[in-house]
Amino acid sequence: MNVKNVLKNFFYLDEDDNDREYNHARDQQAEQAQITRQQQQTQIQNAQQQQQLARQQANQQKRDMKKREQQKNQPMATPLASTTSVQRKAKKQMPAIIDNDFINGSNLVSFTQKTSKVILFEPRVYSEAQDIGDCLKNKKAAVINLQRIDKAQGKRIIDFLSGAIFALNGDIKKIGEDIFLCTPDNVEVDGNISENYFDE
Repeated sequence: MNVKNVLKNFFYLDEDDNDREYNHARDQQAEQAQITRQQQQTQIQNAQQQQQLARQQANQQKRDMKKREQQKNQPMATPLASTTSVQRKAKKQMPAIIDNDFINGSNLVSFTQKTSKVILFEPRVYSEAQDIGDCLKNKKAAVINLQRIDKAQGKRIIDFLSGAIFALNGDIKKIGEDIFLCTPDNVEVDGNISENYFDE
């Protein structure tokens, strides 16, 4: 009888085992569903963040374009005129830089204008003519004193500078005996110095 009871229970499945397996499978499915929902929410949040970032970038580009348009429509700064006999006027004016944040708060406008340089040269050899040409190429005026170089070398330097100035649409003026003023295209020279003075 004892063997009969053992064999009897051997072929029957325990209902608790079935319930445990069912509950375990159900818990796994619930965990998978929760993980899937979290992944979907993360993807939705990422997509929303990307859309918001794209909107912010588009708005920033619009603001930048408006600022550029406002700066284009602002009046140009005008330099003050000089009263000396040799007047240099800038053909090209620097645009005014206007701080729009300042304008909104008050009526202040800031202007900045680049200053010009005149460089003095006293060449002693012909090879220094290239330095003078580089100066003109960089939009700087130059005064050349040829009194310390022999006449033939001085003539070669003036020939070289005449070609460079012609190529750069500049100007060259004699302002003294063996002294020349060379200006690039952004500087205009008005007035003349008397030629009779040099003949004395």
